Amino acid sequence: MESYEVFKEAFKNSSPKAVASELGVSLSLVYKWAQEQSESGSGSRNPLDRILEIIRLTEEERIVEWLCEKCNGYFVRNPPSTCEKGFEVLPATNEIVSQFSGLLSRISQAALDSSITEDEAEDIRGQWDRLKCYGEGFVRCCEEGDFEKMEEKKEEKPSPRRTLY
Repeated sequence: MESYEVFKEAFKNSSPKAVASELGVSLSLVYKWAQEQSESGSGSRNPLDRILEIIRLTEEERIVEWLCEKCNGYFVRNPPSTCEKGFEVLPATNEIVSQFSGLLSRISQAALDSSITEDEAEDIRGQWDRLKCYGEGFVRCCEEGDFEKMEEKKEEKPSPRRTLY
C-alpha cells in the first residue's frame, strides 16, 4: 500500500477538516496527502513519506519503535528472505508449532510462582519476537512459492531437510 492510500483509508474514518485544523495546515494540503504525487502537480509529499525519508537519512530504527510504542504496539523487523527451493512444508510447519510450544512452556514455567519477573518477561519477549520472525519467514516462503506441493516432492529424490534459519 502506498502512503497516499493510507491517508485515503484514514480519511474514511476521520475528518480531513479536523485534521487540518488540529495540525494548523490547510485543508487542501491534507486532501493532497491522500492523492498520488504526479508531475501534473496533484498530490503532495505527505508526513508518512517524510518520516520514511527521515528514517532513511538517519538510519535510526528507534523512530519506528517510538511510533509503534505510542500507538500501543511493538516493532519487530521482518527477517530477510532466506527462501530457497527445497524447503518442505511439513518440517517448517512442525518447527513453528515447536517454537510456539516452547514459548507457551516458558510462559507456564515463569508463572509457576504466580508472578513473572522482569528477567522472565524479557526472556518471554525475546522468544515471542523470534517466533514472529520465524513465522514471517515461513509466510514469505509461501508467498514466494517456495513450498512445493507435497505430491510433487514425493516424485523427486529425497533431499536433506533444511530449516528456515
